[in-house]
Amino acid sequence: MISVVIRTKNEEKALEFLLKNLTNRYQEDINEIIVIDNLSVDNTKNVCENYNAKHVLIKSFSYGGSANLAAQSAKNDIIVVFSAHCYPVSHDFFKLIIQRFQDQNDLAGLRCIHYDRDYKYYIEGMNASDEINGAGLMFACSAFNRKVWEKFPFKQDIVTFEDKEWTKRVLENGYKIELVPSIFFYNINRNRKQKLFRFKNDLIGGYQLFHTEYSVVNELKLFVKELINLFVNSFLDLLYIFKRFFIMLQFLINKPKKF
Repeated sequence: MISVVIRTKNEEKALEFLLKNLTNRYQEDINEIIVIDNLSVDNTKNVCENYNAKHVLIKSFSYGGSANLAAQSAKNDIIVVFSAHCYPVSHDFFKLIIQRFQDQNDLAGLRCIHYDRDYKYYIEGMNASDEINGAGLMFACSAFNRKVWEKFPFKQDIVTFEDKEWTKRVLENGYKIELVPSIFFYNINRNRKQKLFRFKNDLIGGYQLFHTEYSVVNELKLFVKELINLFVNSFLDLLYIFKRFFIMLQFLINKPKKF
């Protein structure tokens, strides 16, 4: 059986949909649902109670710390981590995960499929050893082996990419992380503040983990390029609005015959 752990903060509507999906469609595959709640001020706790999900508060949040808490709180060896704004789609979502872990003793984790790139990598037979960023764990929706975690806990002091850092570490110790054709949907619309927060963390995490180098010159070039694209796209959008308006006027003046 599988333990599902959901990380959330103030996402009661998305969380309720995910819990409804899990309890209505996948009861024969999972026997534990845990919600790791980063001090939500909405109705998260009541939503958990309505679906008999275990509600666990995390006061001092870090991505690695919440992943460790997920593993500590779970009773099964196979743990699937979701963000509240993600949910499984395929009917055999958890069955495929269980089967893959049963077939391979050296399997540390599985990345589920969402992006078009995921499909391409899966079809081409790529795994995390070929491309850590594209085929390594992504904790919007991924599975990991609790027994491997006991040997290699997640780093709690990393700003972000705790999933990719763990991927890199367990690969170096002889384990495997692969893609599995368990399909999920990623449903989130970030506001500008959230996008900037994500950008800042990714900037630091990319430098720490992937040693990405940045320079003032390159960033200025990117800045100018994005400004030019902004003006060009704004002009094209405005042109589209006018064209659409005139097409509508033409239609109203010369309406075709109804059938």
